[in-house]
Amino acid sequence: MKSTLKITALVLALAGFTLGAKAQTNPTSTKTTTSGIRLSIGVDAGIPTGKLSDNYNWNLGGSVQADIPVASQLFVTVNAGYNNIFGKDVTVGGVTASATNIQLLPVKAGLKYFLVNKLYVQGEAGAAFVLNKKDIGADNSAAFIWAPQVGYQFPIGGSSYIDAGVRYEASTKLNSGIDDSKVNFFGLRVAYGF
Repeated sequence: MKSTLKITALVLALAGFTLGAKAQTNPTSTKTTTSGIRLSIGVDAGIPTGKLSDNYNWNLGGSVQADIPVASQLFVTVNAGYNNIFGKDVTVGGVTASATNIQLLPVKAGLKYFLVNKLYVQGEAGAAFVLNKKDIGADNSAAFIWAPQVGYQFPIGGSSYIDAGVRYEASTKLNSGIDDSKVNFFGLRVAYGF
């Protein structure tokens, strides 16, 4: 629990630093043009799928994302954050215990393409670093992840917007000998962009 709070505080501090640094520059447009990098800070939540859902209820975290323009409707994305996947109470042999939370630090890069106006599709890939490897009995320190997403940016005035996206995120195995050790979930990211 202490490490979860420390990591959450670190993500929030990074978000505050990013906001403070951005406040010193000229704001960029939320239009899908090649003028300027756009930053967003968001809350991520999800529901595990597959075998992960047997022992885990949901996940919650946060992320910081940069959208770097490369064409009029195409952006390169760089995303880093924190995910805590909350364990269920599981009964094995008449004994009930809570599954240990999985704590991940996902780092991804990808492409975001605006189909029409504010509607986009996005694909990212990267690595999820396991922060509590010993606690969950993982033998891999990181897993390859990929995440297709669809979303919409809602303008809220000036250069600010709310970026809401739904994605499916999947990973390779955390334990090389266990096929059911993949971290797969349907996720939602709601972010403030500027």
